[in-house]
Amino acid sequence: MMMQEETLNEAGGAIVFDAALSAQVTHDWFAPTYWRERDALRVQAGGRGGVAVIDTPAGECVLRHYRRGGLVATLMGDRYLWRGAMRTRPFAEFHLLTEIERLGLPGPTPVAARYCRQGAFYTADLITRRIADAHTLAERLAAGQLDGALAEAVGMLVARFHREGIWHADLNAHNVMVSGDALFLIDFDRGRKRVPQAAWQQANLQRLRRSLLKLGAAAGDESAFDRELWQPLLRGYRRTMSA
Repeated sequence: MMMQEETLNEAGGAIVFDAALSAQVTHDWFAPTYWRERDALRVQAGGRGGVAVIDTPAGECVLRHYRRGGLVATLMGDRYLWRGAMRTRPFAEFHLLTEIERLGLPGPTPVAARYCRQGAFYTADLITRRIADAHTLAERLAAGQLDGALAEAVGMLVARFHREGIWHADLNAHNVMVSGDALFLIDFDRGRKRVPQAAWQQANLQRLRRSLLKLGAAAGDESAFDRELWQPLLRGYRRTMSA
């Protein structure tokens, strides 16, 4: 189904949405209470403050409210500095996900994005289609289900995005989803399309490696990790990059 992008501008904010998935998206869609009152809300752990899974006219979706992390969160909370509508976090991510879908890459399907402006700041939300029956790579690792074959598939996945110049700002094991034999990358906040270059591509891979090690993939034996998981991952990556 082709994307039919529409924008609803109102005083103090705007919504961009795919009219092919739903003819109309209102501000109510971004309020968990709206879905709770309709018995259409589930909250799952994950991310800052959790992730809300909602049953919408566009299907089962994930509602994410943008929240800051680290020390800046104590000062700014969920507010971001206003620099124009197209540079807001949700609009930028919505349009990047649209491009990812156009390229045929496995990412979340964008449904709608919203910003609410308050003077020099704004708050933000994003709705994407939920990936059914999926677990994060971190969860698969914790369950002892990360082996050489899956690691190789992860390398192939990352390479597909890198070949198209898609840079993930936080490539870690929590942002790789496994659904049966299919793999996806999620959470493209601050991501962007770049000219393919080895420097940022290798830095992306190293970010993923640090994430796996932090989550205990080496189990105290980094040489075994390199041999059994990391080398298969790189093998899949290099084969796909050179295809």
